[in-house]
Amino acid sequence: MNDESARIADALADRYDIERPLGVGMTSIVYLATDLKHCRKVAIKVFRPEVAATMGAARFLREIEIVASLAHPHILPLHDSGQAAGALYYVMPYVDGESLRTRLAREGQLPIEDAVRIAREVGDALSHAHSHHIVHRDIKPENILLEAGHAVVSDFGIACGSSAEDAEHLTEPGVVIGTPAYMSPEQAGGETTDARADIYALGCVLYEMLTGEAPFPGPSVLAILARKAAGPVPSVRLTRDSVPVALEQIVTKALATEPGDRFATAAEFTEALSLKRVPTPAPASSIAVLPFTNLSAEPETDYFSDGITEEITHALAKVHSLRVASRTSAFAFKERRADIRAIGRELHVATVLEGSVRRAGNHLRVNVQLVNVADGFQLWAERFDREMVDVFVIEDEIARKVVDALRVILREEEHRQLVKASTAVVAAYDYYLRGRQFFHQSRKKSLQYARGMFARAIEADPDYALAYAGVADCCSLLHLYYPEQEHDLEEADRASRRALELAPELPEAHAARGFALFQMRRHEDAECEFEAAIRLDPKQYEARYFYARLRFVQGRFADAALLFEEASRVRESYEASFFAAQSFAALGSEVSAQAAYRRASRIVTRYLEMNPDDPRAATMCAVSSCRLGEKSKGLQWAERALAIDPADAGVRYNVACLFALEGLSDRALDCLEQAMKHGFGNRDWISRDPDLASLREHPRFQALLRE
Repeated sequence: MNDESARIADALADRYDIERPLGVGMTSIVYLATDLKHCRKVAIKVFRPEVAATMGAARFLREIEIVASLAHPHILPLHDSGQAAGALYYVMPYVDGESLRTRLAREGQLPIEDAVRIAREVGDALSHAHSHHIVHRDIKPENILLEAGHAVVSDFGIACGSSAEDAEHLTEPGVVIGTPAYMSPEQAGGETTDARADIYALGCVLYEMLTGEAPFPGPSVLAILARKAAGPVPSVRLTRDSVPVALEQIVTKALATEPGDRFATAAEFTEALSLKRVPTPAPASSIAVLPFTNLSAEPETDYFSDGITEEITHALAKVHSLRVASRTSAFAFKERRADIRAIGRELHVATVLEGSVRRAGNHLRVNVQLVNVADGFQLWAERFDREMVDVFVIEDEIARKVVDALRVILREEEHRQLVKASTAVVAAYDYYLRGRQFFHQSRKKSLQYARGMFARAIEADPDYALAYAGVADCCSLLHLYYPEQEHDLEEADRASRRALELAPELPEAHAARGFALFQMRRHEDAECEFEAAIRLDPKQYEARYFYARLRFVQGRFADAALLFEEASRVRESYEASFFAAQSFAALGSEVSAQAAYRRASRIVTRYLEMNPDDPRAATMCAVSSCRLGEKSKGLQWAERALAIDPADAGVRYNVACLFALEGLSDRALDCLEQAMKHGFGNRDWISRDPDLASLREHPRFQALLRE
């Protein structure tokens, strides 16, 4: 560590443990550090003293205050800012991924689908910033980070308010800030800029993702700016003829020389990039694992064929370079007969894995085939005739042969962990799969059944760490929604500790422990466990989902929204999407909330097509519909949810939220009282739930909280 870094480290030592520099630029240094208070990795951007002297501390802190107001899943949030050793700094979450620049340097042209998706995510982020009168003014691949493949926009540190007043205070007249290759003509000329300058920059980034080079390359800044001023936008399709004509037209419009000829807003640009309008081929390395057909004599053994499907899906999802359709999306086709090519097109994948399972006593027969969606031909097929004890070997072989057939290159750690047998006892595994089937249903009775199955798995194998994590999760969920018996929380504590003792490197064990600690109100310890789970498995859903629930209860709605969105990207989940929308609503970010409710509505509608008797999903569909202005539809779904399971406390609570949103206070309070009578008693959630805001001052509501 050099002298400058040492001074910074000493000045921040009471709050941050600086480990090493992450990157060095002309104006700043970014350090990797540990936030000692919150037990999390962060990135600290420290501006060089001469830059700080020119910028001025007051102006810097005003800019940071404005930028810190942004809360969006595709914007890197700011945790902290200040001065240290004469330098200005701000603190961001550490993104365990790479920048778009790094990916472009490695791959050149990106797959068209990836380029469009990244541009849409950045466009969503910019739309949110622009709605808060903030223009980024330096959109470029270096400032777009990729976390689990999704875009997060960073470095709003040089942003300025887009209103005249903000521009007057935060921008020196005639000062050009930005990067020439991505700078709009008006920005390069030192003129007043607005949101359309960001649209131009994003157009440049999209052009580069599609072609592998910037639209206006040049040996110098002046050469770049001269080409922008004099020449037309180079043709994307001249470099890459597989780019759809509609997409080239969108890029050309975004790069118009005159601001008035571009898209009027980032939202308009993003909407134009909708995959419905810009059809893109599915990436070659993409797959959907359809639910394996149960051909056994006992139909009730569906849990076993579903379990094998889920295990193979989970294993393939660990492969970094393979895009795998979510369990929810694939299982929507369990009861639907359709042509494989049609299914592949609907799920937007290039290949589909389908199979069947026949189980007779200790004998197991599994037939699988990998189908190319484009022509319907088999890429690979095989039959496995084994004993039940070989079930893990079968799952491993299937996953590896799929990877080989798709010619996907495995990383070393992926190769080691593709399928990792969690128990050697087949009976224990069988009970575990039964438990997972019940656990996915998320009802009170199903959670109790799941806990019983996981307990029997532990009886068969006392060292089965995954089963202990399953018991802990069931007990924590029962305590979260139905805190009737204290021993649920005690059992969650015992089981999660035992899971970690047996398997300290098991992500599910850390996630279960974090959830139990959250219920025990040991929030800082829970945060550390959730982050450990995510570090061990970047695609860990439960850790992100329950970490988000914790942040919501703490009133940290921006963090909650980000984590719920991350969870929904890891696994298509109507719950995570719905609560992301709630978090944005609690922040007062109506544009983001509406977008998230639309996303949640699409997901839960697909889910209900497969699970029409799920009352929890029905209630979330009801609330989403009402929040999107479809009141009649929403109330119909609410009545349907009550009819499915009138005694379920969670259903009663969600319907109460709906009635409160629609101004039906008495009906809302009636449902809320019934929910609490049936066992719902999560006071922290009730007191912060934005859907119940209209009831806050009502005497009956206050009385319920006191109870």
